[in-house]
Amino acid sequence: MTPAAFSRTLADAAPPKTVTPVLAALWWAKKGNWDKAHGLVQDESGQQAAWVHAYLHRVEGDLANASYWYRQARKPICDAPLETEWAAIVETLLD
Repeated sequence: MTPAAFSRTLADAAPPKTVTPVLAALWWAKKGNWDKAHGLVQDESGQQAAWVHAYLHRVEGDLANASYWYRQARKPICDAPLETEWAAIVETLLD
């Protein structure tokens, strides 16, 4: 799936069944359901999940918690607009 195709699924009621929980978390985050997104990603492990977790805490405004998760993801703390980071994560995860 391409990032553009993934973005088009945002018009649907639920994320595609073929995406990973980490991508589903990004999907729910984009739809404005932070709690659902966080619930999905907090049950996952690995650097990709940590990156999405960092992004979610950044969305929430909890920068201290986001910083912890960026370290777990081995990513620099992002200061780009949230939209830009969301797109970068989606592109990386779908690559």
